[in-house]
Amino acid sequence: MSILATPSSLLSRRSFIATATAFGAALAFGGVAFGQTSKESDARLPIKEIDISTNGIHLHVTEQGTGSAILFAHGFPDTAYTWRKQMQAVADAGYHAIAPDMRGYGGSGAPADAALYTPFQTVGDLVGLLDALQVPEVIIVGHDWGANVAWNAAMMRPDRFKAVFCLSVPYSPRGDVSTLDAMRAAGHGSDFYMFEQISPQADQIWSNAAVTIPGVLYWASGSAPAAEAWNPLIPARSLHRVAPTPLPGWIEPDYLAHNTAEFQRTGFHGALNYYRAIQPFFDLSAAYRGARIQQPSYFMWGKSDGLFSIYQLTEAKLREHLPGLAGYVGVDGVGHWMQHEASDRVSQELVKFARSVSAK
Repeated sequence: MSILATPSSLLSRRSFIATATAFGAALAFGGVAFGQTSKESDARLPIKEIDISTNGIHLHVTEQGTGSAILFAHGFPDTAYTWRKQMQAVADAGYHAIAPDMRGYGGSGAPADAALYTPFQTVGDLVGLLDALQVPEVIIVGHDWGANVAWNAAMMRPDRFKAVFCLSVPYSPRGDVSTLDAMRAAGHGSDFYMFEQISPQADQIWSNAAVTIPGVLYWASGSAPAAEAWNPLIPARSLHRVAPTPLPGWIEPDYLAHNTAEFQRTGFHGALNYYRAIQPFFDLSAAYRGARIQQPSYFMWGKSDGLFSIYQLTEAKLREHLPGLAGYVGVDGVGHWMQHEASDRVSQELVKFARSVSAK
């Protein structure tokens, strides 16, 4: 495929650390600033990158803006760069945006042991991050596995996570059996996608980032034809197939180049460990069975997301465990990548939610 720059031609995002007076060129990657799309040239609020030691690892953290804090948690296979538009939007609205590369990703530490990727560790990372930045409480925003972390953070530490805004993955409290055991019992032990994600072959299956990164973006999105789009119960319609070209316009070249280069550098082992930690966390989490999240919450999802054949979600069902649910928004024609496919809508809803929380 010719749509990607080669690794040697890509500028390191971390080679352009913003200062208090730097604008526009901060965090330049391939000639494009973090928080700025390839179509924009106006000056932006300064960006700062720092490394923080927390919870036995280091986290690479991006910050933008000042004011009450909003913390962003990304999912698989992604980096903090996924949030550049939402970070800019909340910074412009008077908030302090904070986005780490999550444990196992990008510039952050990546332990090899999958047992070190349960919410006990990932939520602990974020609490330690807040401590290091001297931030007493935040609104937390999550997508995909980052949504799972965000929901668990709000459940475990309501004193630090005062509200939660999530995309694509709803809150699902611990039940009587794990997701994996439930799928086995339903006869999906050989076809449910998570079993491939936890297999010994998974690192190699995903290893060609120049194919798998554009593949997961395209096939999980609303741009893929419905009959060919990702289906979590049909292995032939996997996430990691070769994507057609040209890619849809919402997959911006700077973002694609950044994530491809990062996974070419790090590999996928740490990222895949989130799947491998599903059963270990279930085995240790009986105390959270049926737990409710009382804080204000908001959920957005794409109606073309392949995950929703699994969830069979309704607002009433979600509200049973989220009594503070302030919004339940499904978007037509959008798949799993809400923050890209519907970036303006997500940013608008997030700022509106943050202001409603701040007003209380």
